[in-house]
Amino acid sequence: LEHAAVKLAAKGCDWIVANDVSAAGGAMGGAHNRVWLLRKEGSESEEWPKMTKEEVARRLAREIAAFLTGPEHREAAE
Repeated sequence: LEHAAVKLAAKGCDWIVANDVSAAGGAMGGAHNRVWLLRKEGSESEEWPKMTKEEVARRLAREIAAFLTGPEHREAAE
């Protein structure tokens, strides 16, 4: 997670998703993944439960949609 936090700051992103690439995590070549969502706002990382990669993608899409339809983004678009 420390590497992901450094990468988040270096790239100037709003978010970064870190995944467990260890053999025990099963991300590489497996159907499941365990990820953490880190936000630049300084909040703690959000650990997601182990789920299929498709479930990770769907949850991330929902998070992005909620972020982009939040009040700060609606005001900027007006």
